Amino acid sequence: MKFYFKELSWLSFNERVLQEANDEEVPVIERVRFLGIFSSNMDEFFQVRVADVRRRIFFAQNDAQRKESERLLNLIQQKVVQLQEQFEMIHRKVIKALRAENIIWASGEQVTEDEKIGLREYFDSKIKPQIVPILINDSTDLVKVINEDKTYLLAQLQQAGQRKYAAVQIPSHELSRFVILPKKRDSKLRKVLFLDDVVLLNLASLFKGIVPFQSIIAFSFKMTRDAEYRPSDDIEQSLLERMEEGLKQREKADPVRLVYDRAMPIHMLNLLSKKLHLNQYDAMVAGGRYRNTKDFLTFSNLGGKKLEHPSVPTLKHPRFEQADNVFDAIKRNDILLYYPYHRFAHFTEVIRQSCYDPHVIKIHMCIYRVAPNSRIIHSLMDAVQNGKKVTVMVELQARFDEEANIEWAKELTESGVKVIFGLQGLKVHSKLLLIHRQEEQAIRRYGVIGTGNFHEKTAKLYTDFSLFTCHPEICSDIENVFNYLEQPYRFYPWHQLLVAPNNLRTRINELIEREINHAKNGKPAEIFLKVNNLVDNALIVQLYRASRAGVRIRCIVRGMCTLRPNIPKLSENIEIISIVDRFLEHARVYIFGNDGDTKVFISSADLMTRNVDHRVEVACPIYDHAAQQDILAVMDMQWNDNIKARRIDAEQVNEYVTPVSERSQLTRRKRLRSQLKIHEYFKRRVYDSNK
Repeated sequence: MKFYFKELSWLSFNERVLQEANDEEVPVIERVRFLGIFSSNMDEFFQVRVADVRRRIFFAQNDAQRKESERLLNLIQQKVVQLQEQFEMIHRKVIKALRAENIIWASGEQVTEDEKIGLREYFDSKIKPQIVPILINDSTDLVKVINEDKTYLLAQLQQAGQRKYAAVQIPSHELSRFVILPKKRDSKLRKVLFLDDVVLLNLASLFKGIVPFQSIIAFSFKMTRDAEYRPSDDIEQSLLERMEEGLKQREKADPVRLVYDRAMPIHMLNLLSKKLHLNQYDAMVAGGRYRNTKDFLTFSNLGGKKLEHPSVPTLKHPRFEQADNVFDAIKRNDILLYYPYHRFAHFTEVIRQSCYDPHVIKIHMCIYRVAPNSRIIHSLMDAVQNGKKVTVMVELQARFDEEANIEWAKELTESGVKVIFGLQGLKVHSKLLLIHRQEEQAIRRYGVIGTGNFHEKTAKLYTDFSLFTCHPEICSDIENVFNYLEQPYRFYPWHQLLVAPNNLRTRINELIEREINHAKNGKPAEIFLKVNNLVDNALIVQLYRASRAGVRIRCIVRGMCTLRPNIPKLSENIEIISIVDRFLEHARVYIFGNDGDTKVFISSADLMTRNVDHRVEVACPIYDHAAQQDILAVMDMQWNDNIKARRIDAEQVNEYVTPVSERSQLTRRKRLRSQLKIHEYFKRRVYDSNK
């Protein structure tokens, strides 16, 4: 088999997230949060990936296609069960580690009578007003009334041999999922309780006097829906109206997964399955007592600083700091930032100064995801008030950010910003900013090209490169990207940028082919890639060809990888690692040896068919010597990581480059945790420049 299943590869990535929760070197509060990341990832996996496999089964063109998809779905379900078991085992270990730090993660059975009195008061005053149980009868359509992304208790009320049922939503969107009990005098212990347990302890009071019962039991469950939606084709509707209507479909979409407390009696589980219209292709996953464990992401540190990662101060880039304004800094040299090591505030400062600089005429920007209450968006609206012409490309189909982007589009339009929505059938995933500035007798263009979103919050958590440049040809190409978005029927020459879906695939193939020719002619030949996902079969076949020709190929792939490395006569010259650590590895980098004249690109595009053929993406060459050296240094440090790197082999077993049991044998100098090393590297660069 030449290609690994991308869905199974995604699960392999999420297993690496679980490994972080299991790593005892990781501070315990961070381990709790990695459990939350795993759970959040798994929700999206079912909403998107599993839902897609189900559709492939239902709409298969023939029996062979259907059987292949059914086989894949069965493999997915087996792996999901295995990961769920790992999750619960690791969760128990984390609870034990918390207890060692005087934090008791208690269940309802572990609270004292005095504590129950306080919890009853909290329930009556804060929780009870938020709950309206759904009484289940023959006419109740649970598919319509159950909210996705919420935890429910299925309650059974028994009276004189008769059973009645109700669904009770845990109000975790209105209240904290975690209830911290008052600390006892002279005690170091902190006790924390799930909101679910507080509801369970007081469940009888919800129904007392309303629904007769002699006994009551309840068990948790959660439903996940298909996240796909299909906007209307009604040409009389605006794109905004069609998107808003399409998003409403998601709220009523078919269930694809039911996760439930394995202690739930079979007759209650059968009731849920029937009322949710589940079939053989829907996942029913038995778990522990609690649902929506992605809320672990918000778990508070009730102990000391040592229970979390120490802060990593963001760095000022000396080229910006040594200039009077951002334009003077960029004019002198290209500037490369690497978030979160460098301050994202440098980017927001470029926007801020552009908004009132009297020489700035026009601003163009692409928006895919932005932070809530984004300072960037508000600055762009301020620019209009200062007489600037502002055009913003808003991608309405950024998955799970559609509603936010619709509202931003409306607000920008009302403020006088020209809002465009891109091309039919193509998501605009490029990370671009272009500023036109009148300087003496000419207009100079300043551009920013990034590998990640212009998002104040994620810039603190995701590693991404951003290039600031006034290179004439690069900026001309950026301008043509915006022209292409408004007038796609015209021809645009690309002088420097690799632009999907126009020439990105062709240019990457040419660059790979050049390395193949170098290898055939006995010259050094090397390809070094860093992406989130490597799943495009055609490009993988090209990499296989390069491997067979003798090209050395190294890849750092965070997520899905369908390429199978180290297979004799196919991929024996290909090595792949994956790094999962405190920051999400998000940058995309393409490096080609080119017989010593190294070509380095940063890109918004993963090597996926959807990115290369069905999105507007940009890859940009790096010409500034210092910027190029920084990228090569970062890639080298990551490749030599011996703490957080895992080898990706043909079967994706997820073995650490250095097994956990052998880490203690590494001296401090030989330990290389790349994210810490990279921060030290850029900190030293700042120090050297300030001498």
